[in-house]
Amino acid sequence: MTKDQKNEVIEVLKEKFSQYNNFYITDTEALSVEQVSTLRRSCFDKQVEMKVAKNTLIKKALESLDAEKYAGIYDALHNVTALMFSENPKEPALIISSFRKKSNGEKPLLKAAFINGDIYTGDNNLKALTQIKTKNELIGEVIGLLQSPAKRVLAGLLQHHEKQAEAAAAE
Repeated sequence: MTKDQKNEVIEVLKEKFSQYNNFYITDTEALSVEQVSTLRRSCFDKQVEMKVAKNTLIKKALESLDAEKYAGIYDALHNVTALMFSENPKEPALIISSFRKKSNGEKPLLKAAFINGDIYTGDNNLKALTQIKTKNELIGEVIGLLQSPAKRVLAGLLQHHEKQAEAAAAE
């Protein structure tokens, strides 16, 4: 790979890291070409961008953006690395979990995840990442909580009105 090609890859990676608040770093080393293709297809179907790049180029791209912000990720950059970029913080975790279930395997391994500024390292975080709530899910919960007291008040008023109507009818 020429220096120009390396610089081009670094620029593409910098663009992706800037574009997405969420990305996963996975180890796809033991996967066959067919399995990697299946994983890519799963990512594409769920609007997750998957990129494979050399660890040194990934590190250079991250360092040139904000060396401190991404410092916790550098230790995860070893072996074969596939990056998964997503708007939805939990979609890559769901794809990895589903892929493992279908293939009865332990790959791809989660090496690290960067979710809205927080860093999660190690495959032991995968299950927790599948349960992260998306922005829309949180908004829905808040709206539900706000509606709940109003519904109780309306139900109480309706019951009170019905009792008054029954009392008036009984007179």
